[in-house]
Amino acid sequence: MIDFISGSTFFGAALTLIVFSFASALQKKSKITLLNPILVSAVVIIGLLTLLDIPNSVYQSGCQVLSYLLTPATICLAISFYEQFQNLKKHLPAVAAGVVLGTVCSLGSIYLLGRLFGLEEALTMSLLPKSVTTAIGVALSEEIGGIGAITTAAIIITGIFGNVIGTALSKLCRLTDPVAQGVAFGTSAHVIGTAKATELGALTGAVSSLSLTLAGIVTSVLLSFLEQCL
Repeated sequence: MIDFISGSTFFGAALTLIVFSFASALQKKSKITLLNPILVSAVVIIGLLTLLDIPNSVYQSGCQVLSYLLTPATICLAISFYEQFQNLKKHLPAVAAGVVLGTVCSLGSIYLLGRLFGLEEALTMSLLPKSVTTAIGVALSEEIGGIGAITTAAIIITGIFGNVIGTALSKLCRLTDPVAQGVAFGTSAHVIGTAKATELGALTGAVSSLSLTLAGIVTSVLLSFLEQCL
């Protein structure tokens, strides 16, 4: 049975889609924020692979078809740009300022903490692009000497963390303006955070989509500059 599963080309994709569908239904029914579909899916899939003794390489091979859809899915966020174009144009200076400051704080804090705790340079470089979408972050990480697998893990954890506690943090910090919330979600928690921002409102989701795009550009520029300085 295990040999049959291992030899199946689309085993990884089928398992991912089935588990994610159940996880999404579970969160909708329970209304529990901590039951984030991505988090639940990751835990369940890891458990199943361990229980069935299926190598991770087999699972990843079957997920290639889903990986190819990552970049097109990110590009589809442009739909919200179109729908909220007038509002975005009006708030663009504030959004741009928030994204630049947020990105600088993110990169600066990671770099300084890496130095403070004596992390290897490759590990620090891997963590720097943690707040941008995977399609951009992994490429940036590998370009500056980081490890793509670590960057992917850091990006996913960051996104899930922002998705799960973002709303509570907004309330705690009295961040009620939809534009400010959108900038916070998009700059710090990329696509996964934007999914939560979209649930809060159309404008919040659109601003978050714009913010994650700008954050990717700003991060690329700043990391290129940092690479030249090191």
